[in-house]
Amino acid sequence: MGIKDENTFVRAIYAGNAIQTLKSKEAVKLFSVRGTAFEAAKLNSAATPSEIAKFDVAAVKNNSSEFVSQALTKSDRPSLTGARVVISGGRGLQNGENFKILYEMADKMKAAVGASRAAVDAGFVPNDMQIGQTGKMVAPELYIAVGISGAIQHLAGMKDSKTIAAINKDPEAPIFQVADLGLVGDLFKIVPEINKLIK
Repeated sequence: MGIKDENTFVRAIYAGNAIQTLKSKEAVKLFSVRGTAFEAAKLNSAATPSEIAKFDVAAVKNNSSEFVSQALTKSDRPSLTGARVVISGGRGLQNGENFKILYEMADKMKAAVGASRAAVDAGFVPNDMQIGQTGKMVAPELYIAVGISGAIQHLAGMKDSKTIAAINKDPEAPIFQVADLGLVGDLFKIVPEINKLIK
């Protein structure tokens, strides 16, 4: 999630609870980058390469593996990792059918819809909607957590959001410790009211 110099890097550890700066002694380095940790590079800036090299995959092809197919989930809503606004639901929604109130809000706000691991494990929504340590990392301008308690694994996936709003009936829910805005109350009353106000 950060590059200090050609040998020094920054990464999150312990489910995002600590930040580690490390130095590599290896001449060749291979690492993954958290996409939401960096702003998109502007064209023709110092951050963009002056030349893009093409790599011929056929030249190194062997018979040990074979590409079969690629299937992407189709949705009219923005993708989770690139959306400006993300609305997420948790176990508080009680079942998958109740996610329709979040879909309504998302359609009005042109937002993506995500979920906590608890909601995914309960079978409310598919796995590709999961946000958290074992799901997708998001950093939208606005993150709305609905019925999500705020387990540490979930916070690791959304704590870089610019503004966090939470709706939960439990005033002691951990999500309120990271939220910029919080509403304590019944989500089944609050969310439909918000939907009526959004034009």
